[in-house]
Amino acid sequence: MPASEITRKVYRPSATVGLLYAKVYGSAAPLTPVGNVLELVNEFKEDVEKQDDMTILGGGIHAERRRVTDIAFKATIADLNVVNLTRALLGTVAEQATGAVTDAPYTAHLGGLIPLPHVSVSALVVKKGAVTVASTNYELRPEGIWIPSDAAGITEADPLLVSYTYADQVVIEALTTKAAELTLRFGGLNEVDGGKPVVTDMWRVSQGVTKQLAHIISKGFGKLEVEGSLMKDPTKTGVGISAYMRTTLV
Repeated sequence: MPASEITRKVYRPSATVGLLYAKVYGSAAPLTPVGNVLELVNEFKEDVEKQDDMTILGGGIHAERRRVTDIAFKATIADLNVVNLTRALLGTVAEQATGAVTDAPYTAHLGGLIPLPHVSVSALVVKKGAVTVASTNYELRPEGIWIPSDAAGITEADPLLVSYTYADQVVIEALTTKAAELTLRFGGLNEVDGGKPVVTDMWRVSQGVTKQLAHIISKGFGKLEVEGSLMKDPTKTGVGISAYMRTTLV
């Protein structure tokens, strides 16, 4: 369809789906998929000044000035992968390769948990002094070593030595960095207009901390609700060139 006809087209209801891609603003990294995004919205706010028309009876508006004060970015992200969690928690991430711990000291508490600093633990050995504690007297859980209140051979406050191996894992430390600045591209497909593409670029977007991080939900799925602002990208210059966002239609 010629561009002139696209411009004149009237019928264009909108219900888009598609992929959202992101990268750190200003980086040479490629745009990579965010995952399943349930909602992606821009909200525009403006300051409106009005001047009264005092030349006639009954009043009216003599002049008006409108200025955009904020372009909000809101997204609901369904995939709680490492990258999305790290950004949404203003966190830093550390990759820990497979390793081993030997004779780490702990104190036993009957009916209590010994929290280990690693998960996916195997080859666990618990010793009291030089004596190995039978595995029937404790339970290895993902979150640590559970010692029953009736554990045989273990008394309250016994010093224990713990050895084990652990698998590759990733640790996210929350609230350790500032909000991310991202470049986003949404590859939309309009389901009610023949699946036509609607591609939107957001050049420089700040992403704040998630509104909540649910750990237990009785119904539904976990999600990250994040908000931010479209900020001016000083690298986008020229007459008619937006420093904020661009949408391309066919």
